[in-house]
Amino acid sequence: MAKQKKKKKTNSTPINIRAKQWLENLKHFRFRFFFGIITVCFAFYLLLAFFSFFFTGYADKSKFDLPMWDLIASSEIAVQNWTGKLGAYLADTFINQGFGVASFSFIVILFVLGFRFLGARILPLRKTIFHALFITIWVSLTLGVSFSSTVNERYLLMGGTHGYFLSIWLRAAIGLVGTIITIFSAAIIYLSITFDDFYWMLKRLFTKKAPDSSTKDNLTKKQEEPTTQEPLTEIDNEISEEPIVTQPIAHNEIQDAEPEQLSFSTDNNESQDSSIAEKGVALELDTKVDPAHRKESNDIDLSLTIEKADQEEFIEEPDDDEPLEDYDPTLDLSSYKLPSIELLDDHKSGGSEVGEEELISNKNRIVKTLEDYKIQIKSIKATVGPTITLYEIVPAPGVRISKIKNLEDDIALSLAALGIRIIAPIPGRGTIGIEVPNSEPEVVSMRTIIASKKFQNTKYELPIAFGKTISNDTFVLDLAKAPHMLVAGATGQGKSVGLNAIITSLLYKKHPSQLKFVLVDPKKVELNIYAQIENHFLAKMPDEEDPIITDVQKVVNTLNSLTIEMDDRYDLLKKAHARNIKEYNHKFVKRQLNPEKGHRFLPYIVVIIDEFADLIMTAGKEVEMPIARIAQLARAVGIHMIIATQRPSTNIITGVIKANFPTRVAFKVASMIDSRTILDSPGANQLIGRGDMLISQGSDLVRVQCAFVDTPEVEKINNSIGEQRGYASAFLLPEYSGGDSGSEPGEVDMSKRDQMFEEAAKVVVANQSGSTSLIQRRFSIGYNRAGRIIDQLEAAGIVGPFEGSKARQVLVPDEVELDRILETYR
Repeated sequence: MAKQKKKKKTNSTPINIRAKQWLENLKHFRFRFFFGIITVCFAFYLLLAFFSFFFTGYADKSKFDLPMWDLIASSEIAVQNWTGKLGAYLADTFINQGFGVASFSFIVILFVLGFRFLGARILPLRKTIFHALFITIWVSLTLGVSFSSTVNERYLLMGGTHGYFLSIWLRAAIGLVGTIITIFSAAIIYLSITFDDFYWMLKRLFTKKAPDSSTKDNLTKKQEEPTTQEPLTEIDNEISEEPIVTQPIAHNEIQDAEPEQLSFSTDNNESQDSSIAEKGVALELDTKVDPAHRKESNDIDLSLTIEKADQEEFIEEPDDDEPLEDYDPTLDLSSYKLPSIELLDDHKSGGSEVGEEELISNKNRIVKTLEDYKIQIKSIKATVGPTITLYEIVPAPGVRISKIKNLEDDIALSLAALGIRIIAPIPGRGTIGIEVPNSEPEVVSMRTIIASKKFQNTKYELPIAFGKTISNDTFVLDLAKAPHMLVAGATGQGKSVGLNAIITSLLYKKHPSQLKFVLVDPKKVELNIYAQIENHFLAKMPDEEDPIITDVQKVVNTLNSLTIEMDDRYDLLKKAHARNIKEYNHKFVKRQLNPEKGHRFLPYIVVIIDEFADLIMTAGKEVEMPIARIAQLARAVGIHMIIATQRPSTNIITGVIKANFPTRVAFKVASMIDSRTILDSPGANQLIGRGDMLISQGSDLVRVQCAFVDTPEVEKINNSIGEQRGYASAFLLPEYSGGDSGSEPGEVDMSKRDQMFEEAAKVVVANQSGSTSLIQRRFSIGYNRAGRIIDQLEAAGIVGPFEGSKARQVLVPDEVELDRILETYR
């Protein structure tokens, strides 16, 4: 037994000795220097990895899903991070999977620890660890709360996974308000414990008293304590060191007394005076006493002058020269809240991502088709979008671009695709693009577009979020710079959804005081859903009942009313010496313009006309001319137009319209001619439909998958706005009296003759045919207006009554007789 015990003792000794030796070696300078160098270098390596992650993390994010060993071991996987795959993985682990931006505190700890090993005491190690850990948790939680709503839109989690889940747990436990209070309380407690100055500042803040209260109390006590004083003789001019007590003197006596008798000062009570002066009381004493007064009485009256110190600090007098605050147009509806993102649905389509097999297969087929026609290429790469995939090829030297472009149908046949589009060359890249539709297109929901960082942070005046481009970027357009938009597409290809996306984008960004809509819907069903927001966002003419304009004549009157509004705004800009609405509103907000002189805050007005073709067919020039005038001039005064049609023919979209609508949006159309009518180039006929569109803003064409917003979502948005307090009525446009008159001759008001009345009379007399269609063709006006002119000619006795299908009889034989009749109306 003794031997066994001895054996056990000898076996345990080397372990203890080794541990002691390791601890002793750790204290040795060489080992400390070795560990210090490694720690500092690793900290610097992490610092570079973290900084690089902010710039390269988005490009490397797909690699972080792999296991760490697979990522590092594979030589085929490359990352953009400056520190390689290990640095990229560590940065993602610390920042995204850990504590977010606050993970930099670990680098601080490593630097302090490394320099401590090297013998340099930069900071106290224990305090550094304590502060770093608290700051890490606090910053992670704060950023997690701040960016929790946009976590799905960011590759970088500002608060990390820790901050995100901790903020969710706290919100569920104590609510958002409780979470914010907890964050602020923790910060105040930490600062109070850490910094003495901060603690004393808080203490002074909460224990500060009124400036005069203590002084008044002390003064009252001193005035109410009656004591006597040793009399002064002429030889002994010193004053007793005992406390000087003064007799109270009435306020009127102090005012009537002379200055020499009101003050009495000695050196002995100098300290007392200074202490009282510090408390807000000035005590002045003077040794000058009248000798006669001394003989009559040994009592010396001391006069006390009390002055309140710094009273002016507590009396705030109004400053007449102080500038007024900026005018805020939103104060009329200060409680208005923008629609919540939760009102929109997330239309996810499962399994819509393009697989690697599909990409490789399409690449091989494109290369093979080109090789069949003896066309060699240097490289090919793919960019996957929501609806199509762009394959960019670089042809070999000597290959003509036109040769590749002529193979459009052959490539479509080999890929068995619905339709492809070849861009030869892609502007600014030096490559040829082949757009191939995805086998399973992805639905782009309006929710993801509205919640995107690009739309939320945009500084555009009138931002319109259309959807996503080929490279999956959010496409946002500024209507204020557009400035007018033409939307066209065949039936059922997404035109109405596109209009809803435009309106929804603006509703999610603008206050009712900043934006108004004029909605024209001849079909009466497409835009009627927005009638709920009449008192918030809609504009109409006075005495109109329906906020959505559907009658053709009312459309004409409204467009002419908009021209009057345009002219009025230009007059205001002229008086204000402003070039555009932005400068004018800035001056008005800064109160540089007087409302009593007619100045007012000008909201943007967006005119949306659906089924423009129907208006042109029924009203003709009556609609086209005011639209052309508004499009030519109204940009500077904040009036913008969007017209949509499903018949993009040349007689609908005339040269005047195209010249003044530089921004064109084309959904799928039936023919190349229609595409050229809209975009001045082919391509719209090769789209795949369902929101696939081309947007032209000059010479460049951008292919975008339109965001999908369903009718129930639009209804929820309108309900959310309509339930809030709005204005008393819709925004009223200027009054306009058109050429309205009754259909019967006896009801015609000849005082409101049409402007073309005399010209039409001369044409009728010259042709001796009182036909409505003749006037309609000759003057390119609508049937309704031509009919009103015929009724006026009948009332004037120039043509006879209606005779069915026959033309009316002309009652005036020649122009001489006509001039006599017209003279009576001049």
